[in-house]
Amino acid sequence: MLACYTDSLSVRPGETFSLRASGDCGEAELEVARIGAERRPVLSRALAIGDHPTPERPDRDGCGWPVAAEIAVGDDWPSGYYDIRLRAPGGEEAHHFVCVKPPRTGATARAALVLATNTYHAYNYWGGANAYCDVGALMSGRQKLPEAMAGAIGVLSTRRPFPPMIAAPPADIPRLVNMRPRGFGERPFAGDRDWSRAHRMSPYDGSAGFLHKWEHAFVRWAEAEGLALDLFTDRDLETEPGLLDAYACLILVGHSEYWTAGQRDAIEAFVDGGGRLAIFSGNTAFWKVRFEDDGATFVCHKWKGFEADPTAGADPAAGTHLWSHPAFDRPEAEITGLSFLFGGYHRLGACAARGQGGYTVYDETHWALEGSDLYYGDLIAPDVPLLGYENDGCRLRFRPDGRLAAEPLLGVPADLEIIAIAPCAFGEATVEGYPPLIPPERLDVIAGDVFGQQGPEAEDRVLRGHAVMASFRRGAGEVFNGGTTEWAHALAAGDPFVERITRNVLRRFGAC
Repeated sequence: MLACYTDSLSVRPGETFSLRASGDCGEAELEVARIGAERRPVLSRALAIGDHPTPERPDRDGCGWPVAAEIAVGDDWPSGYYDIRLRAPGGEEAHHFVCVKPPRTGATARAALVLATNTYHAYNYWGGANAYCDVGALMSGRQKLPEAMAGAIGVLSTRRPFPPMIAAPPADIPRLVNMRPRGFGERPFAGDRDWSRAHRMSPYDGSAGFLHKWEHAFVRWAEAEGLALDLFTDRDLETEPGLLDAYACLILVGHSEYWTAGQRDAIEAFVDGGGRLAIFSGNTAFWKVRFEDDGATFVCHKWKGFEADPTAGADPAAGTHLWSHPAFDRPEAEITGLSFLFGGYHRLGACAARGQGGYTVYDETHWALEGSDLYYGDLIAPDVPLLGYENDGCRLRFRPDGRLAAEPLLGVPADLEIIAIAPCAFGEATVEGYPPLIPPERLDVIAGDVFGQQGPEAEDRVLRGHAVMASFRRGAGEVFNGGTTEWAHALAAGDPFVERITRNVLRRFGAC
């Protein structure tokens, strides 16, 4: 099996990174290419490949393979996502990536896009397990989903490859949304079942990665618009103080689910100091995580964040759990405006399975809708669909003028300006005769630890939520939150309403 990984996920022009690889092919063709509106190769050469043993627990301990190549980043390599491809003589391929940051001399754009690489790490199951499940046991049939989920690990190595469907899926990989509503009496479904079976796709392959997913779609759209972007990884915000000082706008796209404390500190300081945060992501900043061993270890215990983590036992504030957990006193909605706890899934499995697929407008006068030809009660991009997979929201109440106001719970700003909403479900409805398709969330933990309530009635209240599009001001800055993972797919589809809203946000926020 041919596979590879790098010692770092980000590097600057003029610097060098190490590529480690293993396979029985003897030699492979190495290509490094920038991925944007098109694929642009910047390096190609033959590379000797050794066949190296893999440790017993690479998911936790890493691979420890020797360096196959030291790759120097050219001074003329523009900032962006770079695919690293190894192709063996027999046609087998392996992929990894590196993010090239702008040169140290300064920003090359007014906007910074931060790749959700912490999410990539959390979902990475190469070698066995990830933060969700023992995926190897699940896909081999050794264990059913409940048993396999008990095999999730909270300490993951970043020194290993990514699975092919995360690193480099085919261009036609289906979206994590049902493209049509569930029919009358139809069995609940999730995504394209036939495609998933044919490609042996795991339940965790579609939730992370760049190629042919959310961030890729956004970058393609941005480049077609002439919008310049400097790219960084999540970890860069933690390791490079002041990184965002040179930018007017910070952009998050797709599935920015996992944030470290240092990353969050940097984003909050940016907004409080006058920066603008444009969130075209869903499930944003849901989990608190941390790095150890100079970035070689990713700690993400999720629901077991206190009982399974010795560090948290000594210092609860250093633990890894929901950002909304009382132990941290920092619910994510303080910086995002919204939370997945108040949103959920839409058009997936039995979660809003016949949902509308788009937002309903409640405030047509909001600046984000200027010139959009959208009015009260209109649906935004239902046919794309704009909503699906994971969506963030807040508790709502009607104002006397018929518009909506936010209930200021768990950090949601009291002055949140709500633009549009749609129903979501935090867990699947019970459909007689059919097992749930979405791995269940810990409703007991959320009801008890987050909301301070216990019992079935409290857990039932967690299930009903809304996707919300909103904005608010914080400090000297401002935040727009599109509230859904699927925003970039609407841009890729050329939806004129979503394109106009996106342009309005980016112009107001100084990105262009």
